[in-house]
Parts: sequence; C-alpha cells; structure tokens
Amino acid sequence: MDKLEQMRRKSERIKKMFPPGTRGTVDDVDDIGTIFPKWDNGSGLGLVYGEDRFRRLTPEELEEERLAAEQEARNDVGMQM
Repeated sequence: MDKLEQMRRKSERIKKMFPPGTRGTVDDVDDIGTIFPKWDNGSGLGLVYGEDRFRRLTPEELEEERLAAEQEARNDVGMQM
C-alpha cells in the first residue's frame, strides 16, 4: 500500500470517528495552541487552530440546549409516575 493510500484510509477512519456535529468542551490548550476538547464521543483528538474546522457555540445555543434538556428531564419524570 502506498503512502497516499495509507493517508486516505487514515482520513476515512478519522471522518467516521468525528462525523459532522461531534461536540466537545475545551479542556486544555497546549503551548503551541492545539486545542484539546473533552469530546462527547470519548476521543482525545486535538484541534489545530487555523487548520481544523470548528466553531464555538453561542450563549443562545447553549441556553436553548439547557432548556431542552430540562424539558426532557421533566418529561422523563412524568412518564415514570
């Protein structure tokens, strides 16, 4: 297998591990600026600022998710009674 094919296969494996929408919370930034989130899927892959594509969620998005989670929790409690 040539080098290009190895790189392509590695890229495909990473794409499967990190589908669009993979989420994480920034845990650390190292001395060269690599961002290390705690990914929701358990991975430890870092992000290279300026090279990798990612975005920070807005306060409005975070609040919307918090409210949705609260509503879901209330619905779960109601279903258990």
